Amino acid sequence: MAIEYTDMSEVPPTDEGWFVLHDFRTVDWDAWREAPTHRREAAVGDGVEYLRKHESIADAEEGSSAVFSVLGHKADILITHFRPTLDALSRAERQFEQTTFAGFTTQPTSYVSVAEISGYTTPGYFENPDAADEGLRQYMQGKLTPEIPNKDYAGFYPMSKRRGETYNWYDLPIDERAEMMEAHAETGKEYAGKIKQVIASSVGFDDYEWGVTLFADDPTDIKDIVYEMRFDEVSAKYGEFGTFYIGQRFPPADLGALLEGKAIPTVEQDVDAPTAHGEAHGHAHGDSPHGSGGGGGSSHGQSPGGASAGGSAHGTEDADHSDSRSTTSADTTQSDTSTNTNTNTNTQDSEIREQLAEYDIYAGQPHGEDVYATVLYSEATTDELFSEVEGLRGNFDHYGTHVKTAVYEARNRHRNAVVSIWETQSAAETAAGFISELPDVVSRAGEESGFGTMGMFYTVKSEYRGEFNDTFDTVGGILTEMDGHQQTDLMINLEDENDMFISSQWDAREDAMSFFRSDEFSETVEWGRDVLSERPRHVFLA
Repeated sequence: MAIEYTDMSEVPPTDEGWFVLHDFRTVDWDAWREAPTHRREAAVGDGVEYLRKHESIADAEEGSSAVFSVLGHKADILITHFRPTLDALSRAERQFEQTTFAGFTTQPTSYVSVAEISGYTTPGYFENPDAADEGLRQYMQGKLTPEIPNKDYAGFYPMSKRRGETYNWYDLPIDERAEMMEAHAETGKEYAGKIKQVIASSVGFDDYEWGVTLFADDPTDIKDIVYEMRFDEVSAKYGEFGTFYIGQRFPPADLGALLEGKAIPTVEQDVDAPTAHGEAHGHAHGDSPHGSGGGGGSSHGQSPGGASAGGSAHGTEDADHSDSRSTTSADTTQSDTSTNTNTNTNTQDSEIREQLAEYDIYAGQPHGEDVYATVLYSEATTDELFSEVEGLRGNFDHYGTHVKTAVYEARNRHRNAVVSIWETQSAAETAAGFISELPDVVSRAGEESGFGTMGMFYTVKSEYRGEFNDTFDTVGGILTEMDGHQQTDLMINLEDENDMFISSQWDAREDAMSFFRSDEFSETVEWGRDVLSERPRHVFLA
């Protein structure tokens, strides 16, 4: 959808949220080596206490903080703070200077900015925010109050828009600027689920106009997205960039290990990393159930609907990257009517397809799948989860590629599933970033240990619903006795109790195949012909 502006001098509206400080520190290694052991130990203890306090947001009511080991000569440590006020940032910076550890460091540089959204691609939101759908409002609020996600690496750089004699961004008609920003966001969609970005305005605060922070589990994703976007017109002609930094996140308790030259994070560590509101959860280094971790609002700078949805619904002036909130991201995408098409499992998938086909169960095509799904499991209450999903769904429904998003409740244990189905894989990947930020997410379908299937999707005739549940209990008892079986849940749609799916987890694919070949499975399928209103479907998550 093209965005039309009539006044070339029109300034796009902006809204501001939390303030951001990138506090870079260089260690005086000569002084550190020469210091007596007891002084180094005191400095480490003081530094760890400071970092823990600020990561747990003990210094403020809200915010997010993290510490990174910076590679190269430009700095050794980066402490990043997001806080609701500039005064809170100032306190965080000055409190570090009170630590013994600060005496062994200098501050080679820093960067001050404020989280920002602008009206380049969402002018209607600024005209009447109250009329915007709940999903968009939640997204915008997330951009204004971002969290530092559970990602292993962070890249930072400042940037401005060029004001030269040949190329002057601010001389362009606003509709041209909006069109370029929209195209720029399209490029970033390829990195949904891989990159989480925080873009903050530094106009009047620092030397450039924006500070861009990119978070990723794979540092080459940071390189790739910056490289690819250099070819976009908005960057090639109008982008000016400052110094780039790359760092690895580590838990505060590993400060001593870092200074000793040890690998970080240490294997022994089980350190909790805070959310933006100070609530502890698993850290980014291997023990987080979220993958993308808590980011405030969706980190996507793009819509899940793909290009047809009108480009980025959330682009700021500097929207260099359409990142994925989430994240790992939670973007395990599989066909709702298909098996995984990974080349390493095509042969095995084909075998399962053939087995299911004998029972008139649709397991999709080997290639060119019909629709795509992403599934996450949460331990949040059904009311809390449904309220959040309802807001997201209102936003998803704006896009023609959205098929369905629903909450399913496990019948026999405290666990819910959020299933989001889309017509394209890229849209499902993007939606996964949004969904990964839902409360109390504990796992993603396809990332548990062993071999998982998202199981059979059933639509049961209402008069047989009770009998279907009883039959599941009987089959569930058989499954518990089978070799290689881990867990099986019957998940029921909160809004349509005749819509169900069975999620199963096995030690290995062959264990699942043994069940599919069993007489019990054959008899259950035969019985199901009378109680189901539609042909059952099956999805595999490898």
